Amino acid sequence: MKKVELLAPAGSLEKAKIAFMYGADAVYAGTSKLSLRTRAEINSDTLAETIIYAHSIGKKVYVALNIYAMDEDYAEIESEVKRLDKLGADAIIASDVGVINTIKKIAPNMEIHVSTQAHNCSNECVRFWEKLGVKRVVLARELSLEEIKNISTSLELEAFIHGALCISYSGQCLISSRLFGRSGNRGECAQVCRFLFDMYKGDKKESSGYLLSTKDLFTGSMISDLINAGISSLKIEGRMKSKYYVGVVTRFYRKLIDMYYSGEKLTFSEDDYKDLLTVYNREFTCGFLGDEKNIVNSRTCNHQGSMLGEVINCGKRIKIKLFSSVTQGDGIRFSNGEGMICNYIYDEKGLLINSASSKDIVYVDNKVNLKETGFVYKTLDVVLGKRIDDLPDKKIPVRFKFNAFVGKPVSMSIMCDGDEISLSSGMTESSINSPISKEQIIARLSKLGDTPFVMEDCDIMLDDNIFVPVKVINELRRKLVSKLITLRENKSYDKVLGNENISSFKNEITEGFSFLVRTEDQIKALLSKDVNIYVDNYNLYKKYKGDNIFYRPLRASHDNRECSKCLVTNNGYLNNSYKDSVSDIYMNVFNSLSLVFYSKYVSKVGLSPELSNYDISELISSFNNRFGFLPNVEVLIYGKPELMIMKYCPIRKDVSDKCSLCISNNYYLDDRKGNRYRLYRDSSHKVRVIDSQNIDKISDISYLKSIGVTNFRIDLLDESYDEVISILDKLSCI
Repeated sequence: MKKVELLAPAGSLEKAKIAFMYGADAVYAGTSKLSLRTRAEINSDTLAETIIYAHSIGKKVYVALNIYAMDEDYAEIESEVKRLDKLGADAIIASDVGVINTIKKIAPNMEIHVSTQAHNCSNECVRFWEKLGVKRVVLARELSLEEIKNISTSLELEAFIHGALCISYSGQCLISSRLFGRSGNRGECAQVCRFLFDMYKGDKKESSGYLLSTKDLFTGSMISDLINAGISSLKIEGRMKSKYYVGVVTRFYRKLIDMYYSGEKLTFSEDDYKDLLTVYNREFTCGFLGDEKNIVNSRTCNHQGSMLGEVINCGKRIKIKLFSSVTQGDGIRFSNGEGMICNYIYDEKGLLINSASSKDIVYVDNKVNLKETGFVYKTLDVVLGKRIDDLPDKKIPVRFKFNAFVGKPVSMSIMCDGDEISLSSGMTESSINSPISKEQIIARLSKLGDTPFVMEDCDIMLDDNIFVPVKVINELRRKLVSKLITLRENKSYDKVLGNENISSFKNEITEGFSFLVRTEDQIKALLSKDVNIYVDNYNLYKKYKGDNIFYRPLRASHDNRECSKCLVTNNGYLNNSYKDSVSDIYMNVFNSLSLVFYSKYVSKVGLSPELSNYDISELISSFNNRFGFLPNVEVLIYGKPELMIMKYCPIRKDVSDKCSLCISNNYYLDDRKGNRYRLYRDSSHKVRVIDSQNIDKISDISYLKSIGVTNFRIDLLDESYDEVISILDKLSCI
């Protein structure tokens, strides 16, 4: 039985080494520009060192190239793919279908893992990637354990088990892009979900706080279930977290995985759990894996730490009764959110001390002007950090064979993980006065120094009373170890070849306007007009079904309801044959290679609303230069885009458990800067956060036509019949 993989983050070479030392089977890394972490510490040189180091100890490195790329990125992407192929990266993690097909073309034997950013939210989405010949799919964090069990695929499945969560489905969040021009799909997320919001029902404030700030994922009690569900790789989030976080979290889950395979009951100690809390937590949740509804910590968005003690009183110094130990240099946080480093700790006599234990009374300087009592939490533990740093390198066990017979060359072999390398040197001579002993040979062979290896066993066969120069033994050992390291660094793993032939073709150019509607009055205003109508209410679609009516199925799951024409909202729907289907603007089409790919499946491709007019011009020009014809695309020119789509419902959590409230009332999130975002629920109880501001590019239509755009989309929200007619009149004047 193949064991589940423990996959840890590697924001730097140092963190990768820590992860491996504490039991990770593989790490994932990426340089800043082409992955979804623009602040990543790792660069091209240290990434190469990480791969070499990992392979020398029998571990793997997966490299993230998971941005949604622009055409201007492709020269660098192609260069990076070639470099990673030469370095022997074990897999590339990607989201963009254009990038994935570029990898397949340049490095056909490279293993491809599809990032969770690709919105892998259903069995059908996984099956889509299976046809493209990838090796692994990283599942959406919104999938429950039962949904994972129902996925039927030959692909490896990867699931997150620990770390930060996104409140929106990954790859489906535009709020950072719209508010700050920083695209989460390109690694620049401003983490708007960690901001303070007020919730309103109409003009009445219902609740306040960090209403979209998720707790951190913790699945310590679910590891057996995940392995039994068929997960191949258990993934820890946190490339930007500290090395101590990487070490503590990796160690914690390594213990549980080893318990599973040894047949033990999976348990963990209070101390191990406290270490997890100390290195980072925003409170813990098992998330949607365990069908937990309350995944948000609305009180704070910061690291909470572990319980340290209770503030008894405040003054020039803060008096604390300890529940656990504290050491000089520890970081602490008080109930009011203020934090500090304990540079000085005093006992009850006012004397400076280095540390104190549980139940002791201590004092610390009131550097944060604390005025109220409450609890105090440890957010940084210097003793724990030293324990993580002091772990000696783990070594890979090797076995030696040593043969020496009079009149024959000295021969030596080294064996490791099924590999065997043999060498011989010199001639063995008799010696009565200074024969070599087995103990002397073992002593020389065990001198493996700072290599990744440690001698586990040695099989020695030799004649009595022989002489072998120490120099010969040392030289053979050094050469064998060097060859073994080279072999392991260059060792290739099983790869999967793609079977999808992506080729360009000329598509039919259409012209016109399309309206996304949400009410019956909006449909009535459009029925007699020469426009396409996208309907995301299935009952309305059935009632008004016609040649110009398209059903918009659910974005964040699979919708099996019948329709003849479809606005495709995720890759899973591309497995079906819909007549004259169109791809939604939320399919993250940023570049010409993705555009030509989706053009194989649909008659018209919606471009990402993150693209500016300039970006659209560059994209169409690049497409035309690459393929020799213009694409058939659609661009959003009017309406409030959907900035997020969430499985979590803030209304149900903060206002009432009655799920119908969001249908009969208008709820909004207010960012305290004058912007209100409508909360809109679909038929699968997913909540969409609608932009506070209209996009209005109607006046840009002439320019857009001049650069090759021929299809224009208008998104309606709650516009009345008369307001729709007014928009139509405005369009007719263009």
